[in-house]
Parts: sequence; C-alpha cells; structure tokens
Amino acid sequence: MKTFNLTTFDLGRLEDFRHDDFMTNLSVAIDISPLKASSGHKVRGVGFYIENLKKALLEHFPQNRYQFFTKGDTIEKSTDVVHYPYFEPFFLSLPIIKRYKTVVTVHDLTPIIFPKHFPSGIKGALRWQMQKISLLRSDGIITDSYTSQEDIAGILGIEKKQISVAYLAAAEEFRKLQPGNWKQEIIKKYNLPEKFVLYVGDVTWNKNLPRLIEAIKEINLTLVLVGRTIAESSFDSTNPWNKDILTVQKMIKGDKRFIRLGFILPQDLVSLYNTAAVFVFPSIYEGFGLPIVEAMQSGCPVVLSEESCLPEIGGKAVYYVNPHNTNSIANGIGEVFFSGKLQKDLSEKGLTQAKKFSWKKTAEETIKAYQRVIKSSSLKSSSNEV
Repeated sequence: MKTFNLTTFDLGRLEDFRHDDFMTNLSVAIDISPLKASSGHKVRGVGFYIENLKKALLEHFPQNRYQFFTKGDTIEKSTDVVHYPYFEPFFLSLPIIKRYKTVVTVHDLTPIIFPKHFPSGIKGALRWQMQKISLLRSDGIITDSYTSQEDIAGILGIEKKQISVAYLAAAEEFRKLQPGNWKQEIIKKYNLPEKFVLYVGDVTWNKNLPRLIEAIKEINLTLVLVGRTIAESSFDSTNPWNKDILTVQKMIKGDKRFIRLGFILPQDLVSLYNTAAVFVFPSIYEGFGLPIVEAMQSGCPVVLSEESCLPEIGGKAVYYVNPHNTNSIANGIGEVFFSGKLQKDLSEKGLTQAKKFSWKKTAEETIKAYQRVIKSSSLKSSSNEV
C-alpha cells in the first residue's frame, strides 16, 4: 500500500485532451445492473458512479453508440468494448465466459488489502479467486486514484500502465450557497446547534469512526453523522464487517453530542456542508473519498486523514491529521473549528481544489481507457497477421 504525499503527486498527471484526440463512433456496451432498485446499489456509491458516468458520456461524447444493458440482456455483436463499471471481490460480478473486449472499473480492493478486518469466509475466498481470474482476463481496468492503481497492480501482479486512473467528481448540486434562510431552515429541520462538526460516509473499519468519536469527546463538540449505515438498527451484528457499527453505537448511546441523521436528501446535504464549521474524514484507507470533494465544492473547511489516496484528492486545500492518533484528529478539528480565519482560508482553497474534478474529465479518462483496449487489440491482430 502506497501513500502519496503532496510533494510527489500532481493532479496534472491526468491530462486534458481535446475531443479531436479521441476515437469517434465507438460502440460501447455498459452494464448498469446495479441501478436496478432490487440491487441495493442504486442509492450507494456504485449507483452514483454509474448514473453520472452514463450522463457524462452521453453529454460529452454523443458521437459514440452506447448500449446500457442489465444482466440477461443480449449485447450487440458489433460492440467494440463492454464496460463493467463495478467490481466486488467476494461476489461474482463479472461474467465467467468472456465474449468481448472488456474494461472493468475497480474502485478499490480494501477488503483484499485488509483481510483481517474484512474476512471473506470460505465462499468469499473461492469467489475472489474466480473474480481475480476474470479480472486478469479483462482487457483494461479503470480505478479512482493512483493509490488504488498501485495497490491493484501489486495484488494482481500486473504493470500499472494496464490500469487507467479516472478520478470521480461531486454532483453539480454541491455548491457554496448564497445568503438566505436555508441555514436556519436546516438547523430547525434536524434540531442542530449553530456550530457543529460534520461526517458523511459509511461505518466500516477503514472509516476510523471510533477514533473520531474519541476525538470529539476529547474536545467536547457536536458531531453530526450522515450516512445510511450510521442510523441502521437492523443489521447482521454477527458479521465482522459490521463490528464498527456496534462499537460506534455503544460509544455514542445517550450522548447528545452525537446526532445521527442517517440517509438524507441531497439538497439537505448541500445545506449541511454549507452550515458545518468543519467536515472531517479520518479514513485509514480509501479508493477516492467522494464526500471530500462534495465538502470542498460546497465551501466547507476539511480536516482530512493523511493516509492512502486522500492527499491526492485534498491537495493543499485541507488540514491533514494522523488517522492512527486520536490526539492528532482532535487537535486538527479544534484548530479549524475555533479559527474563523483558518475556516475561511480552507474554504477558499477547497473551492479551487474542487474545480480540478469533473464528470467531463471522468468521461474523458474512461473513453481513453476504451481506446487503449481497442488499439491494443488492433495491434495484436496486425502482428498476428504478419
């Protein structure tokens, strides 16, 4: 696992290509099965990614022909490349039989990197081996960050150049709001204090919430927690993946400093980002970290872990902390929370940093990945004919 620091990483590594540099009239089939209401992914990160990628491809590259299919549909024979925009190591998300040139999006391999905290079980281990074989047989891989690129290359035993990096982006609705009644309305709606710390995300081991809870208690502030899992009451408590949900619920039970909102509507989340004194994201490992961009794009000051890909995303626009050290997390939150000057500085820098991410760029990098696969296949065919 590689951690990038700000002196060695430059967002400019993702080049801006003109549309003239792209192949035209590609025939692409994209699996959108996770968007089915019954899949459980529609309102989660995978669904968000597929919906926005689909929209960006149609808007910025309309000259191509797209077939959006679900499992069981027949793929057109003239298809140049099939894209599977999701991958789950312990479930059979890829077809066993490969009939087309394929590209697979692997957002991250967190469960494989940290097996102690994400045990697979016997069936999961067998499925991972099958998925790994299918992944190695694919013609191209896309991932969300250079950290994930390096980790995936090491796990699969392939060269990094075989894995394309396409950063994600926040939805356009996340923005700095103009003065109005929205602040008092959101405070009243959720019964919030005037100043609070905000966390948005899941509750798994890599999110590091127990240390965040300890840090908040240490500096005696209010933490608002947003995320479907945070407010869940019915979950498998025997599943080791859910261990941190139990831990967090016990740590904050009856403590009024912690406000669990669970899943909320996007427009309310925009208001929360604009209202919060600071957004904190203390993860130990991420493939990208979409809430960071949402917060920066909304003008919310960010306190961020210095681990894994997060310096790639935050750049020099956030306050970094050591996620393994509770005091470091507490000090970082306190420094920003109690300094109006620092809040203003981070807010302005965050707005600038967030502009480096867009779904247009994500679509461009995705199209380039398709091109590499098609060109590579053409070169192989030509060499075989010689």
